[in-house]
Amino acid sequence: MASSSVPRSVRLPAWLEVAKPRLIPLLLATTVGGMALSAGWPLDAPRLLCTLLGGALAAAGAGVLNCLWEEELDRRMQRTSTRAIPSGRLAHDRAFALAIALTVASVLVLVWGVNPLAASLSLLGLCSYVLLYTALLKPRTSLNIVIGGVAGAIPPLVGAAAAGSLGWPSWWLFALVLVWTPAHFWALSLLLREDYRSAGIPMLPVVSGVISTTRAIARYSILTALLSLLGILALPSGGWLYGLLV
Repeated sequence: MASSSVPRSVRLPAWLEVAKPRLIPLLLATTVGGMALSAGWPLDAPRLLCTLLGGALAAAGAGVLNCLWEEELDRRMQRTSTRAIPSGRLAHDRAFALAIALTVASVLVLVWGVNPLAASLSLLGLCSYVLLYTALLKPRTSLNIVIGGVAGAIPPLVGAAAAGSLGWPSWWLFALVLVWTPAHFWALSLLLREDYRSAGIPMLPVVSGVISTTRAIARYSILTALLSLLGILALPSGGWLYGLLV
């Protein structure tokens, strides 16, 4: 018989899968944005490379720690039950060693190649994701992503610190990512609400229902749109062109 023409999904190696590589470019993009807002363009190439490398290592380390912490939860959810750790494709001790190695490497790269402030903020982002969001908020409150979104909003501050200045434009980008995150995440959780319900995770659609969630998405979308207009003042040049595009 002829083989099926339907392509199979590509499975990453276990050690790479737990690092959540699809999320890393998103974090690095806002890191570059924060750096450009503070330093202008063009950016210093060696410092930019060290910032991106350190940020990528920190994000990968956070991803591995997240997978370790949520092993039991991942096993209960259909969508995540085949992940590397709950499926047994990656042993706990190897995953933990990988997480520690990535975290230490990120700190060393950022301290030596950038500055201690950038390293500290990057480590704060890692801790916010693993401890604040994953361990503390996600299993306890439907507003987990509202506060836990801090972790995803820290990269612009890392970029600004790498450029040498935590000015208000970098805080504007931090705030923009922070208010954008809930609407984005709740839209995804609407699709996965039954999976979250079966696992006992109090995501907003599970606790408050579809109607309340869509209203919350609308409110945060409006806030995101309004806050984005502050870029007219935040951008060092081309602010009015940016405003017209927005």
